[in-house]
Amino acid sequence: MSDLFSLRHLAAGFVAILVGYTSSAAIVFQAAQAGGATPEQLASWMWALGLGLGVGGIALSLYFRAPIILAWSTPGAALLVTSLPGIPLPEAIGAFLLSSALILLCGLTGWFDKIVNWVPQSLACALLAGVLLRFGLAIFPAFEEQHGMVAGMLVVYVWGRLRKSTYTIPLTFLTGTAIAVYQGLMNDLPLTLELTSPVWTTPAFSLSTLIGVGVPLFIVTMASQNVPGIAVLRAHGYRTPASPVITATGVTGMLMAGFGGFAYNFAAITAALCMGDDVNRSPDKRYWAAVWAGFFYLLAGLFGATVAAWFSAFPASLVAAIAGIALLGTVANSLVTAFEKPGEREAAIVTFIVTASSGSFLSLATPFWGLLAGL
Repeated sequence: MSDLFSLRHLAAGFVAILVGYTSSAAIVFQAAQAGGATPEQLASWMWALGLGLGVGGIALSLYFRAPIILAWSTPGAALLVTSLPGIPLPEAIGAFLLSSALILLCGLTGWFDKIVNWVPQSLACALLAGVLLRFGLAIFPAFEEQHGMVAGMLVVYVWGRLRKSTYTIPLTFLTGTAIAVYQGLMNDLPLTLELTSPVWTTPAFSLSTLIGVGVPLFIVTMASQNVPGIAVLRAHGYRTPASPVITATGVTGMLMAGFGGFAYNFAAITAALCMGDDVNRSPDKRYWAAVWAGFFYLLAGLFGATVAAWFSAFPASLVAAIAGIALLGTVANSLVTAFEKPGEREAAIVTFIVTASSGSFLSLATPFWGLLAGL
């Protein structure tokens, strides 16, 4: 139990969810509004996502003893922002069901495991480094915006690394939070908790919506989320089978679709925050950080509006700085492994460069195209 209540694990789980919510929750809000959801239904979407990610992540992490964090599909949410206007919400729910059913099929048949086993370790690490690079690049812009706070965080981080402290990242985060409070950068925190009430929407099925929304949502979730997500696990040496996790996300999606759970998948960026040496020197114990992340997702679902206000209280520069600092070691280790074998360096650099580029093509984000180009 001492591992569970380790400050390093708790801090890593909290930072992971903080980064996840502050970076993409607004896109989920936009997607729900594009589908014509009422404020109560929007809150239900966050309830469904939080509960699904929390329960699923905790159960899978404990079962496999690996840091498995689930996430909603951010590219999928972005897709919904542009594709849901004009579509009745019940038909959108029907499309969510189809997407989750197709994900479930991939898990049950083992197709996804067969595909990811073709990916060399060098490309998986190059993909991971490309996905995470933008977080490291955000440190200096955060320093430009709030140089006193970020400078204090960097001083503590360097001191911790020199001392080889196992609490470097928690201390860095606490330093940034303390400076933000001192400088008046934190927003007011709500003092009461309000439970979110789920709202059920009975699905309806339209062939055009199923093809136009459900199938693209499935493709985007699998290619842009699950592929980088399993690559993160592989890059950190975890050989957890992908198919059972994919199956679990498909089942969760089918159970939660009526409440607004549009897509569940492997996490990549937030998962990487729970897998580095700063979390625990022993890879076998890092899953406790993922358990904490699942716990915070669970809280965010149960007390959606209140917890969202808590997360939004942290200044954007603090979130950007702690995410970039926490991922520095992961990016460095990934690049070392990616370019270790001379015969695979050219493929690795292609994967890294394409993945690190911004944008998308055919509604698929650069991680998919980077991996495809490297292969």
